[in-house]
Amino acid sequence: MYDVVIIGSGASGGAVAYTLCKAGYKVAVLEKGRLVKREEFSKDELAYCRRDLVTPNLFDEYHTIEEKVDGKWVATPTYESGWSFWNGNIVGGSSNLMSGMLHRLHPDDFKLKSKYGAIKGANVVDWPISYEDMEPYYTLAEELIGISGHYEPHKYEPKRSTPNFTQPPTKENAVVKLLDKSCKALGITPLVTPRAVLSKNKPGRDACYYSNFCGSYGCSSGAKSSSREALIKPALATGNLTLLTNTYVKQLHSESKDKVKYAIVVDTITGKEKRIEGKMFVVAAQAHESARLLLNSANKFYPNGLANSSGELGKNLIFSGGGSGQGELQKDSLKEIKFEELMTTGLFVNRSVLDWYFVDHWWDGKFKGGSVEFMFEHQNIISRARKNNYSDGKLVWGKELGERVVKRMTEQKSIRFEIFNDWLPNDDCFVSLDPTHKDKYGMPVGKLRLEGHPQDVKVGEYIAKKCEKILEEMGAKNIYSSVSSAPPQNLVAGGCRFGNDPKTSVLNKYCQAHDVSNLFVADASFMPTGGSVAYTWTIYANALRVADHLVKILQKG
Repeated sequence: MYDVVIIGSGASGGAVAYTLCKAGYKVAVLEKGRLVKREEFSKDELAYCRRDLVTPNLFDEYHTIEEKVDGKWVATPTYESGWSFWNGNIVGGSSNLMSGMLHRLHPDDFKLKSKYGAIKGANVVDWPISYEDMEPYYTLAEELIGISGHYEPHKYEPKRSTPNFTQPPTKENAVVKLLDKSCKALGITPLVTPRAVLSKNKPGRDACYYSNFCGSYGCSSGAKSSSREALIKPALATGNLTLLTNTYVKQLHSESKDKVKYAIVVDTITGKEKRIEGKMFVVAAQAHESARLLLNSANKFYPNGLANSSGELGKNLIFSGGGSGQGELQKDSLKEIKFEELMTTGLFVNRSVLDWYFVDHWWDGKFKGGSVEFMFEHQNIISRARKNNYSDGKLVWGKELGERVVKRMTEQKSIRFEIFNDWLPNDDCFVSLDPTHKDKYGMPVGKLRLEGHPQDVKVGEYIAKKCEKILEEMGAKNIYSSVSSAPPQNLVAGGCRFGNDPKTSVLNKYCQAHDVSNLFVADASFMPTGGSVAYTWTIYANALRVADHLVKILQKG
């Protein structure tokens, strides 16, 4: 029997495993995927972006997505749509594949209802903890996993307990000179983006080598601060971690109302089933899958899902609202910098804008806004070559196609912005069990209803117009943006909301199930609201906080 059994090895599972192993406890991490070693990662666009190298085949494991058709909700399996909600089913999870643009939540993100009041059609609540509770763990995560950056005071930049980052920013492309000047001309303050990528060597890990391929790809130098590199590897070095890969968890089994006794798992290679026993269990399988596991673990004590006396399990699923846009910086009209500098590969843009994180102007109104990240378009060559290959509605072929591709690759570079704003929790965004569809292991698949709140799109469009003005000031051509209510599959949270009241939440403030004392949920499931930044830094920080609480419980025996 293990002291703690952790389901999932991503940002949250790795943080909990690291803390417990360092404290001397025997831990098992159950990971459905395999261990991909550092030297195995490549920049193969076909493998990572167009095929299922690190995610399940959708005919084996999938979800069903509910959408409204003629006023009725209709569920479609993702093996038909190709819309995958799997995110890196390997050791370290999707943290292996992130771009690593990380921010802390703002203190007001912890009390949105208090600050802005109720919003019609949205289930907004305050968190049961404050920024001050989380700040020490943001700081710990920053140093432990390695986040590079430079702190500059800003009215929407959260206060820090340390003066600056221990890692300086990663190297920047000369385009930042043009971007900074353009922002300042518009009265906008550009900030250096904190990035979960090492700019300096760290023990056992080499600094970034600026390969030009970061988002969607694993890192072969150890620079990217994935759970696998920063947490799982040092946890294994303690001798206290048992890493069980290719291990699919079907259910958590309880023989009493208050305790989980064991996990029922399947070896994905041999198909053999067995039990893994533990004193404590931590679910960290990614929000929608964590909720699905608990729903699939229903028993006589909790017929509607394990630890679900509140009826809230699976509800209030959230994503990241917003959208994106871009423009072309062209050779014959480029300002401020040389075109050769712009075309230097591998260097980051590393700029964020927080000026519209909260909007409180008499001419615009008062509402929660969002953050913006600037970057070059992803360097996926196949995707870039396929863009804009139509003329008068017809596909271009032969010499004309070749000339277009060469021009696109050599005479312009696209600069892109991504907007992150709150996805307001609502009654029509949740995960449940599909009553008819099952995966290849015989378990009901998750059925995702993905309705957004109208406010999400309004905020995204408001910010997109501001960002387009920046690109115009930079001299970019062919500027466009796209904001929609479609959720990004890689930014999912909620479903196991934490709170002080067991009647309206699944977990307490330490992410311990109200109903089941030895059960914790450590991934982004706990989040009642998501803030207006990517979740990863908060996931790391909160999991470290949860792990500290677990150590205290184990110390008491």
